[in-house]
Amino acid sequence: MNNDTKISPNAILALKEALAVIYWKKEDLRDYLKLVLSNNAIIATLDWNGTKREAVKELVERMINRPDIYRNDLIQLFFAVTDFEDFSNLKFWDDDGTKTKKAKEAVNRVRTLTKGHIQKSKEEEEASKRRIEYEKKIAQRKNLSEELLLLKETFNGLVISKDLQKRGFALEKFLHDIFMLFELDPKGSFKIFGEQIDGSFTFHATDYLLEAKWKRQVDRSDLASFCYKVETKFKTAVGLLITIEGVTTEAISPHFKSIIIMDGVDLVAVLDGHVTLPDLLLKKRRIASETGNIYLNYNQF
Repeated sequence: MNNDTKISPNAILALKEALAVIYWKKEDLRDYLKLVLSNNAIIATLDWNGTKREAVKELVERMINRPDIYRNDLIQLFFAVTDFEDFSNLKFWDDDGTKTKKAKEAVNRVRTLTKGHIQKSKEEEEASKRRIEYEKKIAQRKNLSEELLLLKETFNGLVISKDLQKRGFALEKFLHDIFMLFELDPKGSFKIFGEQIDGSFTFHATDYLLEAKWKRQVDRSDLASFCYKVETKFKTAVGLLITIEGVTTEAISPHFKSIIIMDGVDLVAVLDGHVTLPDLLLKKRRIASETGNIYLNYNQF
């Protein structure tokens, strides 16, 4: 496939379908497109308020309508999709494997419809670019892994600490550092009219109030108190309660709708690299919205 190759309508349709399903989250798809396209300013002008499929349709059709600007990028997009092999981003959301199966079938269809058009010289050139980008991503992941390892060592030190007061202050700093690592805009502890809030952060344009507890399991009165703190702030505020020891069996009430809960199992899953903190929060929020269950840890998903 070169600049003089006529792209078939079937190949265009296959490309749209593949782009709509190879990533589950719109943020990941946007990041992917920014890496692939040279003229990636177009990404910011798309309407991302709707579905991924609508955004992809708008992108591809605008590129087709302006071949003088986007012809090379459109061809590059075909190369990138035919080379797509890492579907691991879908694993966390794919309970029965259907999302991954659908994505692989869509990519294979693009490969089938463009087979024979991809020249060897172009493949070698693009393979070199992909290697460079892949090495950059590996370096970023390595840095994240190293930071998580340091935080895990800190956390393990807190677990064996005998000074409960000192451990409490150290836990606040630890949480601040892990939220900072995942760019969740954390703020330190503060007081409002005599209330003690352990911190706050911003995620998906929503402000979260944070409270952390360690000494014992959280009971119903603890949850009720925290819900009151959250519900007397801005209407859009949400509460995240982090309880290292978990909650008592009778603590959860259907009336607690403004908070979600993380426990020690969740923290260890993040520190071990099994799930990112943003993905964990997103899934907890989605489960709470869909089922009303504010407390399921990583091992119960």
